[in-house]
Amino acid sequence: MYISLHIKKVTMNCIKEVLEHQGRSQRWLAVKLGKSYNMVNAYVQNRQQPRIEVLFEIAELLSVDVKELLVSNKSEVK
Repeated sequence: MYISLHIKKVTMNCIKEVLEHQGRSQRWLAVKLGKSYNMVNAYVQNRQQPRIEVLFEIAELLSVDVKELLVSNKSEVK
């Protein structure tokens, strides 16, 4: 399966918003991913972006399309 994502245009993600909308915690996501809370917090706070494989895993865990986790430079961020 080939999926083309313009990763270079992505400057931040929406993981925090999706977690909040679903009533999930960062700790829950860290356990499900098998990653430290600090690593997941870095993703959520946009201090570090997850690798594409991790991003797809997050999307699967949250039952959303990976595109819903991404914000492009062209999107208006408030």
